[in-house]
Amino acid sequence: MRIAILLLWAWCVVIAPSPTRAEEPNGSAALFATTCGWCHSQGGRAPGKGPKLAGTERDDAFIVNRITHGKPGAMPAFGGTLTPEQITSLVGYIRSLPPE
Repeated sequence: MRIAILLLWAWCVVIAPSPTRAEEPNGSAALFATTCGWCHSQGGRAPGKGPKLAGTERDDAFIVNRITHGKPGAMPAFGGTLTPEQITSLVGYIRSLPPE
């Protein structure tokens, strides 16, 4: 029985998918999808209700400020919902998007 469990565990380790860049260990892609992805289409790679974020020329301070405070009438503020670490993670995710 122990051997069967060990073999099953080894098989799961071998076939388990490895994380890709879009599936970062810190969960930034999932966080983006559940907060920003409603308006920034295709994970930020295409415009939707909000602009395309891939290849943005805005600096990190601007992005942090926009996520934290939002834009009246256009984007909700997430400063009361997200931690500073989560906001930093989102900035890193946006920076990781390849410009098109």
